[in-house]
Amino acid sequence: MAIRIATWNINSVRLRIETVSRFVKISRPDVLCFQEIKCREAEFPFSSLKEMGYQHFAVNAQKGYHGVAIASRLPLDDIQTQDFCSKGEARHVSARICSGGANFSDIEIHNFYVPAGGDVPSVEANPKFKHKLEFLEEMKSFFASPAASSQNRVLLGDLNVAPLEHDVWNHKALLKVVSHTPEEVERLISLFESGGWVDPIRNQAPEPEKVFTWWSYRSPNWLLANKGRRLDHIWVSEPLSGAVKKTEIFKETRGWDRPSDHVPVIADLI
Repeated sequence: MAIRIATWNINSVRLRIETVSRFVKISRPDVLCFQEIKCREAEFPFSSLKEMGYQHFAVNAQKGYHGVAIASRLPLDDIQTQDFCSKGEARHVSARICSGGANFSDIEIHNFYVPAGGDVPSVEANPKFKHKLEFLEEMKSFFASPAASSQNRVLLGDLNVAPLEHDVWNHKALLKVVSHTPEEVERLISLFESGGWVDPIRNQAPEPEKVFTWWSYRSPNWLLANKGRRLDHIWVSEPLSGAVKKTEIFKETRGWDRPSDHVPVIADLI
């Protein structure tokens, strides 16, 4: 049995619930992870998602900002949240997903919305940038247990860092732009390596191939300009690396009506 997992910074789940429905009809993920849901839990569109076939939920929400959620066709348990940097922001939710008879045991999935970090890449001049770096350091510590890399884990979401040279449209031009600065890249790669994570997207599309998941609203013709960045990621622990059958960047949603500036990222496990 295959499990299809998708992650998507939806940039307001209530505003774009019809877009979600359209995506689900085409791609049919078993587990759908959202970032930036931008609503309180009582306002989350449970009924609409249930009509799409999702009966199990893990939601960490707050009014107007941030917020992460997991909607699943498979049962969820051991639902937890972590308040990274103790700022009271809804940026993480995790749950254990019943594999439903797949060729591996249950999966622990961690859904993150890492702080964007503002516009100025300076810890002295920009508290938001400092917060982002500290958040990534806490993520590293969170997954530092020696046993962590031996478990069936998935870390995904809008990590707000494009770590590799060809994860951005122009490496040199963006070295001083928040999301691709050396300070951010160093911390994300350290988190990746210390946790023993595997990046199936890049395993299947190695550099120098350009891979993007985000295109700015500011571009008058995002498709023609193609000035993208890979900010959204799906990582798996080593025991799951062989189970990843394929990955996909669902780029077409960026061209739909009232789109998010991020597109879904999908991994199929079997």
